[in-house]
Amino acid sequence: MASIDKSEQFTGLILLSGVDAPGITETLFQTLAPFAVNILDIEQVVIRGRVILTVLISCSPAHAKAIEADLEACAQSLGVDIASAFEVSAITEIAAKKSLLHVVVLAQALTPKAINVVANTIALNNGNIERIHRTASYPVTAIEFTVSGALLGKLRTELAAIAAEHAIDVAISPGGLMRWAKKLVVMDVDSTLIQQEVIELLGAKANKGAEIAAITESAMRGELDFAESLQARVALLAGLPESVLTDVQKEITLTPGARTLVRTMHKLGHHVALVSGGFETVITPLVAELGIEHMRANNLEIVAGKLTGKLIGPIIDRAGKAQALREFAAEHAIELEQTIAIGDGANDLDMIAIAGLGIAFNAKPAVVAAADSSVSAPYLDSVLYLLGITREEVEESDSL
Repeated sequence: MASIDKSEQFTGLILLSGVDAPGITETLFQTLAPFAVNILDIEQVVIRGRVILTVLISCSPAHAKAIEADLEACAQSLGVDIASAFEVSAITEIAAKKSLLHVVVLAQALTPKAINVVANTIALNNGNIERIHRTASYPVTAIEFTVSGALLGKLRTELAAIAAEHAIDVAISPGGLMRWAKKLVVMDVDSTLIQQEVIELLGAKANKGAEIAAITESAMRGELDFAESLQARVALLAGLPESVLTDVQKEITLTPGARTLVRTMHKLGHHVALVSGGFETVITPLVAELGIEHMRANNLEIVAGKLTGKLIGPIIDRAGKAQALREFAAEHAIELEQTIAIGDGANDLDMIAIAGLGIAFNAKPAVVAAADSSVSAPYLDSVLYLLGITREEVEESDSL
């Protein structure tokens, strides 16, 4: 027999499938133990009580038939199916591959067509799917693909283009150690951290709700300059008693998953900040309640216990939000590449553009188009799955 090239080896691929039970993995490797084999790779998954276990081994060609015979006996004793294939192959392993990408697909109802389109787009970008695994099954389904050979920017653009058509959210991040580095998460507040628009709640107190809502919608679509639109809306609040700010605080409700997102990021040692075109007085209690380190928002002028319809200090607009992100990152010596910006409106575009990962959360079309990824499910903690954190890890962390 011809000698095997040093860049090649004789390998055996073993595939076990069947009803899961204790002892299956142990018995399989007990069968392999008497042979001079090396374990090169292992993957195992259990879905709805059925196990699929794949093992890649290297061995002597002379042992192949004996290994196959013992595996057949092992399959009969366990009541499972075991298939094996032996061949000379090049020495490759996933750990040796460079520039891996992590493609996370989120959906409330994930269809085969959606997976087909994602896989096809990866293939058309010369990408190879190395691994696929589920990171969450509720309240959304999250599937992560580990991909080699594709360019991040091009693949991100093309997957973003198909996401809305197939009712999925897609996020792509580079692999490597920096994926787990310390991060700064900067969030918008109105319609992101919370479910309401605070200025609209205040407008209702002044019986100006419809007028304010119309201006807000136009500003969020990018049709009006944010600073001018904010001043116009605040002017409609003139004369309201200061007590309405406390009343509005009680009407605010957090977006589902907001607490989980903030709590989990803190447990991982990451920093969380809020930047808002809303009002500091209303937001401050939330900052204290959630233990958030940084906050930047607008300030209403109050004279003799009443709102004057004016603002004090600089207006936190698009540029102000981006500047806040830069300053918070610098304070913690965090590179912009390790920052995450989450928002829904046009005034979030600048911070989404400069962040390492910009996420559009139930956002306006212009924001979805500009962001690296988007989340359309109404659960803020879905952001965790985009970062490679699994639902099981979140629940385990919460139980500690």
